[in-house]
Formats: sequence, structure tokens, C-alpha cells
Amino acid sequence: MQKYANLQDNAAFACSEYLNLQDKVVLVTGASSGIGAATAALFGKFGSRVALGFHNNEKGAGAIRDEILQSGGTACSIRADVQNPEAIRLLIDETVSLLGPIDILVNNAGSLIERAALMTQSVASWDAVINLNLRSVFLMSQIVGNAMVERGTGSIVNIGSIAARNGGGPGSGAYSAAKAGVITLTKALAKELAQHAIRVNCVNPGVIDTPFHEVFSTPESMRDFAKMIPLGRVGSAMECAKVIVFLASDAASYISGESIEVNGGQLML
Repeated sequence: MQKYANLQDNAAFACSEYLNLQDKVVLVTGASSGIGAATAALFGKFGSRVALGFHNNEKGAGAIRDEILQSGGTACSIRADVQNPEAIRLLIDETVSLLGPIDILVNNAGSLIERAALMTQSVASWDAVINLNLRSVFLMSQIVGNAMVERGTGSIVNIGSIAARNGGGPGSGAYSAAKAGVITLTKALAKELAQHAIRVNCVNPGVIDTPFHEVFSTPESMRDFAKMIPLGRVGSAMECAKVIVFLASDAASYISGESIEVNGGQLML
């Protein structure tokens, strides 16, 4: 027991041994703002080689890329629409070409796209939400996962949502269903890939102060959300990023198939 007691007092050892992400190649989708941007930036601070996938917000992705580069790290930003299977393949291929084999995949890209009642939502709208939030996770994980299998190592972290647990707000039925699918897909992937020493986990953010809510929520509703959260406030993107980085690191070496709720106590399972 003495050796463990000694380690508890050695923070430097803990950081270097268990949170050693130096030179790990990390691909983060949806990395131009919000949780994705914070996650990419945090991996950069740990010395990882970071690929930032983005679709429209080139400026946002470029700002995080430049922040990592200016601090002496390695990063690139790559445009890709993850609703498009061919674009997914090109995103992965370019990441490998520029940085090397992917050690950590963060499937963060996603959006409500629009609020639409299920009773009137079009098939095209439904498909767009499912393809962006769920199919992309499947395709990204399949391609990157197979490469990880060949190397016998890797970690995948998917981003779900509290909406997967409670059905979400008005007009978010398709989004909620897609994110529920992400949670279940995480468990299935974790089971299939465990024999290859690859871990797969999920982070379910609650109400987080990101551009997502700038688009889909009003300031009044955000204040109302805060009143329902035991910690009395909405969360920050970096508070989610810290959990994502933890799950990707060796500090979480015996965690797989889990979904971690990051919601300030709004939903306790």
C-alpha cells in the first residue's frame, strides 16, 4: 500500500504517467467552436498533435490551430462535411498524411440543425439530423477503428447529449433520437473493440454555454435552465473538454462503454 500512498503525493508523476498525451495524434470533429474547439485546444496544451475538423467555420478552427502552433505544438485544420461519407474518408486520410496514425478520435460534430416537431418533420430533415449526429459517428469510428485495430491501440470518445436521456426540448426529437443512438453505438463499439485494447466512451453534455445555444436557445431560456441545475449555472465548453481528455488518456484506462453526464446535476442517473 505504501507505493500507492507515495504516488498520491506526487502530482507531477500522476500528470506525466496517466495524462501523458504528448505526441498523440488526435482528430476532433466539429472543432471550430464550443466543446470541440475547447477539446482541441486542451489536447494541444498536453502536447498532442491535433487535427481540427470543421465544416463552415474556417476562422474558428484556424484560431484554435494557430493557438496550438504559437505555443509550439502541432496542429492542422481540415474542412469536411461529415454528412458526406466521402468527405469523412478524405478528412481521415488527410489527418494521417499530415500528422500520422490517429491515436484518439473525438466524434464531436453535431447540431440540432432546426427545431422541427416530429409530427410534421420531413424525411429529408430527419435524415439530415441523423446523418450528421449519428451516421457520422458510425462512419468515423468504423474507418478510424479499423486502423486502430491494426495497431492494437486507440481511444474513441463520442459526444452525446442530455437530450438523449430526456427527449430534449421542443422540436428536438430527431436530435434526441440520434444522440440516444450515439450512446448505444458507444456501448456496441466498446464491446467489439475491447479485444484490441481500444476503449470507446461517451460524454453527454447538459446545458453548456456554447454557440449551439446562441442559435437554438434564447437568453431567457438559458436563465431558466440555470434555475433547474443544482449547481446553479450552465456549464462551460472547457468543463466538457476536461472530461473528454480524461477519458482519452491512460487515467481512464479501465473505463470503456461508459457515458459520463456533464450537466451540473441537472440529470442524475
